[in-house]
Amino acid sequence: MLKKCITNLVNLSSHSSLAHYLRYISTTSSFRREVTDRREMLKSLPSKEEGTVGEKAIDIDSIIQRKENVFPDIDTPNKLFNGTPFKELPIFHIRVSKNNTILALTDHKGSTKLIRSCGIEGFKNAKKGTNIAAQTTAITVGTKAIENGVKTVRVTVSGLGPGRMSSIKGLQMSGINIVSITDTTPVSWNPPRPRKQRKL
Repeated sequence: MLKKCITNLVNLSSHSSLAHYLRYISTTSSFRREVTDRREMLKSLPSKEEGTVGEKAIDIDSIIQRKENVFPDIDTPNKLFNGTPFKELPIFHIRVSKNNTILALTDHKGSTKLIRSCGIEGFKNAKKGTNIAAQTTAITVGTKAIENGVKTVRVTVSGLGPGRMSSIKGLQMSGINIVSITDTTPVSWNPPRPRKQRKL
């Protein structure tokens, strides 16, 4: 159909006296202008914010340069923190996912004392997965823990998501003294076999 239309147009232009009035269609310049306008618009947008300070990059050198021992040794379980041995300190479990952040306070035996999530805090849908929601929830839980008499804790962080660093920051802001941070994210060393590659 298109071929026939082009053939008729060429025949018309060669045999007709209207040939000098005939104008061909070209869309290249208008498409090109849209592409450059979009590029300029994207350049003018503000850069994506990092979120909580230190969420993407942590200055490890400053920690190593301090002369104190930052890694656990054989005496760590019996070491006293505010009069309590390390092995008997309460534990804050932070479960982070792409869509939510859940914080739970347990004693050293594992019985739950407090539990709070971004959804309980009042954040709905996609806002539950943000670092601001995680930080707000951590501040609330930390304040309640201090009201219950908990001041010094251990922290375990499990999972990957935007609330990892911001929830720890929120606990610090609430006045909780964090002694240790442990990453308990499960790692599968022999995951399921991936799907076969698409044949195009």
